[in-house]
Amino acid sequence: MTDLQNETAFRPRSRLAVVSILGLLLIAGLLALGTWQVKRLFWKLDLIARVEQRIGAPPVPAPPRSDWPNVSPARDEYRHVALHGRFLNDEETLVYAATELGAGYWVMTPLALHDGTIVLVNRGFVPMERRDPKARQQGRIEDEVKVTGLMRMDEPKGSLLQSNRPREDRWYSRDVGAIAAARGLSPVAPYFVDADASSIPGTLPVGGLTRVVFPNNHLVYALTWYCLAAMTAGMLVIFWRSARKSNSGAA
Repeated sequence: MTDLQNETAFRPRSRLAVVSILGLLLIAGLLALGTWQVKRLFWKLDLIARVEQRIGAPPVPAPPRSDWPNVSPARDEYRHVALHGRFLNDEETLVYAATELGAGYWVMTPLALHDGTIVLVNRGFVPMERRDPKARQQGRIEDEVKVTGLMRMDEPKGSLLQSNRPREDRWYSRDVGAIAAARGLSPVAPYFVDADASSIPGTLPVGGLTRVVFPNNHLVYALTWYCLAAMTAGMLVIFWRSARKSNSGAA
């Protein structure tokens, strides 16, 4: 066999090897992505189950100051808690909100507790035309009150479209640290509480509007990656058969 014949025979074999390696690597990557999505699926289902259990549980005392360093989303997000204190109504902050009731504001009101600490409470929603506290005097609570609601984590980054503007008193996210600094409040818990529905029906703000939604498309993603892996494997098999026939014909 001449050198030209050897080179001609070598090229198909080298191409077969390269395509085979790349195809197998691609299949392995797609299978890994599918398996990762399956793990994410079980993690998400466990998260949903834990959150639903927290929401439906009786209220427990909110974490005190000594426990603030341990507060975390995994442990505390959506925990049903209870607080006793007095609202600092003159220090409330309105945070822009788009809800099922339309556009308006969340009313973030500091709650002064007996131990001297402060927890921001999202008392609920008010429409834009009722943002002035004088337009909702009936819902203003001056006496000591018990608040129950869901623990929420700080939102320091602002919304996707707007950043908070403390100097202009324009707020688009419930940034506990920034709101506390703007109002001169201290010490303030590193979380806030979404209050349950008001005990005074028909008054503003409207509480109990927390939406607990966890997108769960992991099964669809997993099936997609596995299907792509199967399709790639099928194409690789077809390529191998074609190469085998070509080699047989050449022989």
